[in-house]
Amino acid sequence: MTGQRYPGADIAAIERVIRERRDIRHFVPGKLPDGLLERLVDAARHGPSVGYMQPWRFLRIAAADNREALWRIVEAERQATAEALPSRTAEFLKLKVEGIRDAAEVLVVALMPGREPHVFGRRTLPEMDLASVACAIQNMWLLARAEGIGLGWVSFFDPEAVAEHLAMPAGAQPVAILCLGPVAEFPAAPLLESQGWGERLPREEVLFEEIWPEGAGGTPTAY
Repeated sequence: MTGQRYPGADIAAIERVIRERRDIRHFVPGKLPDGLLERLVDAARHGPSVGYMQPWRFLRIAAADNREALWRIVEAERQATAEALPSRTAEFLKLKVEGIRDAAEVLVVALMPGREPHVFGRRTLPEMDLASVACAIQNMWLLARAEGIGLGWVSFFDPEAVAEHLAMPAGAQPVAILCLGPVAEFPAAPLLESQGWGERLPREEVLFEEIWPEGAGGTPTAY
């Protein structure tokens, strides 16, 4: 025990928000509390970033026509994904994969242009810029859950189509459409788990000792 440790109640709250975070698709009418959007972006800004490059950029999408155009791009990819799942097409199409039209706020998160000169931590792993953005989004997700606000990460889109629609400069890359807003409830379990698309892997299937054990693979089922 050291003086650097948080109080037990604080640790329990952190563990609780991690366990109860959900990828939200269903929203109810309403706005975010005043100042919360800015606080969520600030939480993202405090995320870890390789070489301190801070590669995240956020575009707030408020205009109805702009949202509708994004929804059409997402819908096109949803249909393409359904065709790529011939054994579960009908089941997949029943899933709601976005809340662009319903959410109080929509943010498009992108990697900044001009990332190539940043070699600190990226010389052999250039994808660490994307990992940094994912960490930033996770910060937002946890704070949103603690505030009782839903957040859904939409990845069903053609990046080039989104980049062109939003007039992104060459080299910028959209990686997420975030839908945020009030919700009626937070599901007790992740949606895809409750609907039979997968289950959380036990610790012994993801934690290895010293070397990769023979026969240990990836997820049991790929879709």
